[in-house]
Amino acid sequence: MSLTDRCNLRCTYCMPEEGLAWLPREEQLTDDELGRLIRIGVTMLGITEVRFTGGEPLLRRGLTGIVRAAAELSPRPRLMLTTNGIGLERTAGSLREAGLDRINVSLDTLDSERFQALTRRDRLDDVLRGLAAAAAAGLTPVKINTVLMRGINEDEAPELLRFALAHGYQLRFIEQMPLDAQHQWDRHTMVTAEEILASLAPFGLQPDSVSRGTAPAETWLVPGFVDAGGEPARVGVIGSVTRPFCGDCDRTRLTADGQIRNCLFATEESDLRKLVRTGAPDEEIAEAWQIAMRGKRAGHGIDDPSFLQPARPMSAIGG
Repeated sequence: MSLTDRCNLRCTYCMPEEGLAWLPREEQLTDDELGRLIRIGVTMLGITEVRFTGGEPLLRRGLTGIVRAAAELSPRPRLMLTTNGIGLERTAGSLREAGLDRINVSLDTLDSERFQALTRRDRLDDVLRGLAAAAAAGLTPVKINTVLMRGINEDEAPELLRFALAHGYQLRFIEQMPLDAQHQWDRHTMVTAEEILASLAPFGLQPDSVSRGTAPAETWLVPGFVDAGGEPARVGVIGSVTRPFCGDCDRTRLTADGQIRNCLFATEESDLRKLVRTGAPDEEIAEAWQIAMRGKRAGHGIDDPSFLQPARPMSAIGG
């Protein structure tokens, strides 16, 4: 569930430095509208996990109230949030108190100069403090999402894993996907899952016996290490491009302006906002949501010559 398309970073693989048009406020779902759709999804459609995304979800003024309302539902869904970490230092405690269960923080480098070049902002220290605050608040396991790019930060995989292991965080490497606003994605600049695992060979990774289920990450155990909860330390790789998991994907995506997307790479959307704002009953909204998901394709088709990158960038879809 995307809460906003706005962001306070300008990561080069996601946004241009300037000139990206934001969704008008009146087109975005209100807190009450978001709450209603979460309730319908949980109580009528069997959704058991809700992940809040953006843009940058910490920029949503009503975030704490949205989380609290979702936590009060019965059955109670697991509540997660994906953030760039800016502002997390001051909000982690209140989010945990409101009912947030777990958090993912995007971090692509531990080098301050690289961070500034990648994000066009000098905010690495804020992100690191946000990670520590999330762990202290009990939003565990704290997970780190990392995108490696050829010639930019691909050499940092071992250092990032050592950092995660030292702090009890769980690291997830993600193949760069064609979801940038500039439509300049190039497969040749993408560091593949195979290359990532090769760079981590010195750690002696072992296959994880725990099934990934419908989770996007393949995970490996890191011998000799445990996480913050005392469980065996794991590192994950999300090979969306070279190791697609479409057949197991059960995710449904709601944009900040109320559109259902049945795939991250979907080129069509289903409008729930119109139904909400024209007084449609819950049952009609639930049925429209189900119909949208029945159209989910068997695969994203990135390798197909006819593949078209979605018109919306990742910031407007919700990561």
